[in-house]
Amino acid sequence: MRIAMLSPIAWRTPPRHYGPWESVVSLLTEGLVARGYDVTLFATGDSETSGKLHAVCARGYEEDPAILPKVWECLHISELFEQANDFDIIHNHFDFLPLTYSGLITTPFVTTIHGFSSPKILPVYKKYNHQVFYVSISDADRSPDLEYIKTIHHGIDLKQFDFQPDPGDYLLFFGRIHPDKGASEALEIARDCHKKLIMAGIIQDEAYYHQYVEPHLNDHNAVYVGSVGPVQRNQLLGKAYALLHPINFNEPFGLSVVESMACGTPVIAFDRGSMSELIEDGKSGFLVSTVDEAINTVYRIKDIDRACCRRRVEEHFTTDRMVEEYIQVYETVLEKTKREERRPWGYYKILADEDTYKSKEIVVFPDRRLSLQRHQRRSEHWYIIDGRAQITLDGETIVLLPGQSVDIPKGALHRIANPGSKNVRFIEVQTGDYFGEDDIERFEDDFGRV
Repeated sequence: MRIAMLSPIAWRTPPRHYGPWESVVSLLTEGLVARGYDVTLFATGDSETSGKLHAVCARGYEEDPAILPKVWECLHISELFEQANDFDIIHNHFDFLPLTYSGLITTPFVTTIHGFSSPKILPVYKKYNHQVFYVSISDADRSPDLEYIKTIHHGIDLKQFDFQPDPGDYLLFFGRIHPDKGASEALEIARDCHKKLIMAGIIQDEAYYHQYVEPHLNDHNAVYVGSVGPVQRNQLLGKAYALLHPINFNEPFGLSVVESMACGTPVIAFDRGSMSELIEDGKSGFLVSTVDEAINTVYRIKDIDRACCRRRVEEHFTTDRMVEEYIQVYETVLEKTKREERRPWGYYKILADEDTYKSKEIVVFPDRRLSLQRHQRRSEHWYIIDGRAQITLDGETIVLLPGQSVDIPKGALHRIANPGSKNVRFIEVQTGDYFGEDDIERFEDDFGRV
């Protein structure tokens, strides 16, 4: 299996310090290569992989301000799609933009949705809902408007996180300095518990940092250590009394939560988004709703068995488990698509092929249409199963809904279009004495086949 892995280019893959999406891509890529899969990683030029690296952007644009993000994102994505036929499957970790290229290729396309940055990006996902295969990273982060092939929780490399049975006495905030992550709430919790707080992570919101975080920092009770790399991350997480995770948004996953538990450190988190899928309340941490509840649970941290936190990760959030589940997805996708003939407008599956008749199940993607054509040696009957089909028949326009049908006589000029937002699915039955492609006479075609 030849796999193209599309990583973001904000940071290097794997990241030096921050870059959660890039981190997951790296772990998945290395796990697949270790199992003998042929993986080409499309990432920044300074990325590191045991697979094949393909790059057009030298460095991450967050690490080099001279790089204009949109220009290099477009070059990066188009580079992969121009080589799409070289791969058996494409795995997209680059959010919604690559989806807009997916209708131009026939290679099966998997997208891991790492979260929705805004409801405003959902229309892109909805448009390509039935053309690609979506993987969610938690059940909590699923949109009711989309169909998913599977939920796969992220995994981490346990070798990077040492279990620490004996913690220190400080609390830790480990994440972006941003209102969503609750940096201000973490300061309040630590202050009211009379505990030292160490804060680590990139400053993503400068104004928020200067107004709500910086005034409370000092050398004793609240210390900000910046963004840290893997070694310091392991030390900080392992020696923390607890990780504070008072998020103010429905977080899709939360790598720092799993990394903390891998070190044996319990997590106190606001019960939003995926937190209940990661943390066993009362066993590997506490799920709370308010700052006051979080303060109360700090005093109960001593009741948590740190070995239980580690076991939680070993049983549910390892790289090996993640890789195996993605392999299952790839195999399922290839099985689903192998019997289908892919076309720019959709795909079809042959149901019967006899001397005097031929039957197909045909799917037309939203906003797509087949060519305006006619046949001299066969007639056709179309029966609509799903969607709203717009039929052109000898200059007349007909709209058909599920359960309705139309006859296409020999010599009739015809086409089918899908003006709706969901796939059109129909059964085509051809009757005649010849069903070859050279009996198709095209007059208009959106894909240059006239």
